[in-house]
Amino acid sequence: MNVLSYVLVYRKFFLVVFTLLVLLPLPIILRTKEAECAYTLFVIATFWLTEALPLSVTALLPGLMFPLFGIMPSKNVASAYFKDFHLLLIGVICLATSIEKWNLHKRIALRMVMTVGVNPAWLTLGFMSSTAFLSMWLSNTSTAAMVMPIVEAVAQQIISAEAEVEATQMTYFSGSTNHGLEIDESVNEHETNERKEKTIPVPGYSNDAGKNSSNMELEKNSVTGAKYRTKKDHMMCKLMCLCIAYSSTIGGLTTITGTSTNLIFAEHFNMRYPECRCINFGSWFMLSFPAAIIILFLSWIWLQWLFLGFNFKEMFKCGKTKTVKQKACAEVIKQEYQKLGPIRYQEIVTLVLFIVMALLWFSRDPGFVPGWSALFSKYPGFATDSTVALLIGLLFFLIPAKRLTKTTPTGEIVAFDYSPLITWKEFQSFMPWDIAILVGGGFALADGCEESGLSKWIGNKLSPLGSLPVWLIILISSLLVTSLTEVASNPATITLLLPILSSLAEAIQVNPLYILIPSTLCTSFAFLLPVANPPNAIVFSYGHLKVIDMVKAGLGVNIVGVAVVMLGMSTWIVTLFDLSTYPSWAPPISNATMP
Repeated sequence: MNVLSYVLVYRKFFLVVFTLLVLLPLPIILRTKEAECAYTLFVIATFWLTEALPLSVTALLPGLMFPLFGIMPSKNVASAYFKDFHLLLIGVICLATSIEKWNLHKRIALRMVMTVGVNPAWLTLGFMSSTAFLSMWLSNTSTAAMVMPIVEAVAQQIISAEAEVEATQMTYFSGSTNHGLEIDESVNEHETNERKEKTIPVPGYSNDAGKNSSNMELEKNSVTGAKYRTKKDHMMCKLMCLCIAYSSTIGGLTTITGTSTNLIFAEHFNMRYPECRCINFGSWFMLSFPAAIIILFLSWIWLQWLFLGFNFKEMFKCGKTKTVKQKACAEVIKQEYQKLGPIRYQEIVTLVLFIVMALLWFSRDPGFVPGWSALFSKYPGFATDSTVALLIGLLFFLIPAKRLTKTTPTGEIVAFDYSPLITWKEFQSFMPWDIAILVGGGFALADGCEESGLSKWIGNKLSPLGSLPVWLIILISSLLVTSLTEVASNPATITLLLPILSSLAEAIQVNPLYILIPSTLCTSFAFLLPVANPPNAIVFSYGHLKVIDMVKAGLGVNIVGVAVVMLGMSTWIVTLFDLSTYPSWAPPISNATMP
């Protein structure tokens, strides 16, 4: 028993040593560059899947192993760790830092919810829409973390309002006040206030101690201290939690900068197929936005039906008087919005820069008309989306946000400097350096696979798949990616599979976009488990959900996501990129397959 306990304590260390030793015969016996690169690939893949080492630390292994195996010189490997992607990421993080610093995200989210209304179904749709919109420009993790406290406050207010209605009704019929209900409500309000101030995540916690046998029986969430007066209240809390988790991921599908997997795909594709010049901010938005809208809408219907039922008659009643619960909910949202005060100068400047950045991205090379990049026709392809991101990003460090003052010996207050919209220290606290290193490691790994010939070897072995229908190949790869990303991080999954899928497309003479686009989109469909995605873990920590709730809901959203992606690949995406033929910008067929 002591030995087993010892092994469990040092399991990560033993896993690293075991993996290195077990796979060692591969380069020793075969003694080829392909085998040596495969050894590196398998080691990195194992460490990424098991997280025996931190993901970014594992991503540094190509810098160590490729020079030792003679696959690539160290300076070439090092150059792969900083690409155009990283400049784009820096500009986007500058925008995200300013949005969060000046609370523009809260204003946008609350305003959108106020516009939608307070009917539970429409309220859920409002939260999903605002969360998805924010996730287009911010990371899904920060979006979920910012919106979830607002959602929790609204949910608890609805529960309190229902208790108030029941107490009022019982007072009216009995002629006296039910002090028990008053006590319960006051306790609930006190505990809710404590919950707003401090959340104590309990990963893996399951909050359902048992089913309610009566609608009036109280069910308590020991994480938040909140009471569920009815099963419907509990279902509503589950619904609102999941709608934030899933919409924060779905919204990130729509833009190149919305999620790290999109950025990784864009950089890999543009590096591997530089002659294409077909993947940019505008083209990605045109292919992914319809898919994201459909997935978001169908997910809303699915979650609503699964937890609260879907009553069309109730939803579309016009002119109906609002219930006490709906009025209370609207009041909470209104109060949260009023706390922000009037819109400030800093928020206006951030919003203007945000709009300018989006417009410059869309208009750089829209495709159907010449973009502003045509002004630099002497240097085609030099200006990219990262150029725009850096231009706007630098302005955040330049534009004044407020004056800095000091008091002179005479007591006079004078300005001596100004503070910009964001500072370098604030930027550093938001910059995901671990993702930057992870992506760089993926680029280095892809370069090594290309240099060693491993990519071509894999492509040749996969060429028999060319006998299958293309739609079946896409479906298989999409399901494979969707399953793998549930147990591995999204960036690690896409980084590992992109070189392999690119080689597969070249080997079977199919437009690489035909396989890479659905695989990239499906990498974000990590909806089943709390550990599959940071937003899942954030909402799970609030204690309203059990793992089985997330599995049931996530399975439906996964099916919807894959189905919509397959639909898009057979309709508007095919037309957008002309995927029916093998393109001239891809490697010639004679080079894509081995004779």
